Amino acid sequence: MNILIVGDLIGRTGRRTLKHILPNVIKEHNIDFLVLNAENAAGGFGLTLKVYEELKDLGVDVFTSGNHIWDNKEIFSFIDKKPDILRPANHPMGVPGRGFGLFEKQGKKIFVLNLMGRVFMGNPTLENPFVVAKKILSENDFDIALVDFHA
Repeated sequence: MNILIVGDLIGRTGRRTLKHILPNVIKEHNIDFLVLNAENAAGGFGLTLKVYEELKDLGVDVFTSGNHIWDNKEIFSFIDKKPDILRPANHPMGVPGRGFGLFEKQGKKIFVLNLMGRVFMGNPTLENPFVVAKKILSENDFDIALVDFHA
């Protein structure tokens, strides 16, 4: 299985570039599963539903994020409805969204975990990402694990 993970996509220019090159990359490398960090995809600040749908149409399977996922407040209206949008799992209980997901592709269970570092991130309420990762990974069954560690 060929997996492509795309780091921080920023704004309209990043989306245009991705739209231009992604089909060839997918074809040339036989990409089966695509993870994209989309925390800055909407004008460099967060993610909107329109941008989510645009990127979904390009073939993105899972969207990860970091501290900027909350920059555009529209995210609060749909993050709980989209299991393929992840926010850092080491946020405290009660924060909208989910920090990990299990996705099936070609008969494989692909587990995606999104974490965020605590140094210079401006969020003192984040739990220790290493402790959180160990706990979550040990409690889940999967064939492949992918971790997006935003730090």
